[in-house]
Amino acid sequence: MAADGSGAWFPYPAQAADEGSPLLFCLHHGGGGASAFRDWQRLLGPGVEIVPVQLPGREGRLAEPAERSITALTERLTGPLLERAGERPYAFFGHSMGALLAYDLSHALSAAGKPPAHLAVSGYVPPHARPATSVHTLSEEAFLAHVTGLEGTPAAILENPTLLELVLPVLRDDFAACETYAYVERGPLDVPIAVFAGESDPSAPAALTARWADLTAAGASVDVFPGGHFYLQDRLPELLQALRTRLALFPVASQDGGGTP
Repeated sequence: MAADGSGAWFPYPAQAADEGSPLLFCLHHGGGGASAFRDWQRLLGPGVEIVPVQLPGREGRLAEPAERSITALTERLTGPLLERAGERPYAFFGHSMGALLAYDLSHALSAAGKPPAHLAVSGYVPPHARPATSVHTLSEEAFLAHVTGLEGTPAAILENPTLLELVLPVLRDDFAACETYAYVERGPLDVPIAVFAGESDPSAPAALTARWADLTAAGASVDVFPGGHFYLQDRLPELLQALRTRLALFPVASQDGGGTP
């Protein structure tokens, strides 16, 4: 196991006004990075501290190899998360690959005696109901076509061979991490799960995403938004409002609109 300093995982300084406020650890999608959550603190305002998590192999950790195992990522991240959270309450938000990692981490931190107060998962079918896929083994042409179809990679990258050469290997590693994840029956989490999905997301149809409820003994909610796999790019204000409603950690928006995106 690699020795990981917490600074690499949490690249942004604390921004919440109250140092004792609850934390929301945000786990990005495959091929993405912590910058996907760069606007969340500003949009949500004080009362909760947004902590984007940076996985190896991208952005400020580009020199490191990407991890091809969700289980290995969980093993590496558990200690830094415990250290970063300290005695403060916290929750997870994960989109796509980040949802699977957040789920696995929720089990690990529950076993360590520090469970999250809430688990929010987005754009991902729960691991016990997810059909087997092998996107990470596709040819370069087929893999690029699949990635393009998800509509989450900027055109500036897709049209630039140099940038594609940097991004596609990380994406393939991330797909491998998800597709080789072996679901193990561990009993339901004692953590409420908030499920978010795009109504036209072919990789996470609503009927399957609703089955996250099978994995918790503490109740689940489901919110579906217009859009596909990356619905949150166009529906971020609605998503953040739903997070306020679903996660007890979040403060209620003030009447004057403070903190409202």
